[in-house]
Amino acid sequence: MNDNQRDELIRAALAARAHAYAPYSNYQVGAAVLTDEDRIFGGCNVENASYGLTNCAERTAIFTAVAQGARVLRAVAVATGDGGSPCGACRQVMAEFAPDGGASVAVYLLDAAGAIMRETTVAELLPFGFTL
Repeated sequence: MNDNQRDELIRAALAARAHAYAPYSNYQVGAAVLTDEDRIFGGCNVENASYGLTNCAERTAIFTAVAQGARVLRAVAVATGDGGSPCGACRQVMAEFAPDGGASVAVYLLDAAGAIMRETTVAELLPFGFTL
């Protein structure tokens, strides 16, 4: 992935965060994924009064990509107010669509201004991830 793609991915995550529906937690999250076909898909968190029905931004972005035919992730950007890390469910979903156990899939954790607070990989976020 080149710098332009990374910057576009970051912009997409920030733009998605602006659409977050988070009236209960007030923790807006935006995410964007870059696929192996150089396509970017964004998503935001969508909360629900029945909290178990909430969907995280990372899964929204990945599910949107899959719905459009994508199956392989190259990079993920997650924008929160404070550079927060994805939950365990999102990490497992990332691993499902990450080649080589996720070692080559970059994950950028961003603050609200788009600064990269941490750069990691899917494999580092989910060591010993579940596979069938």
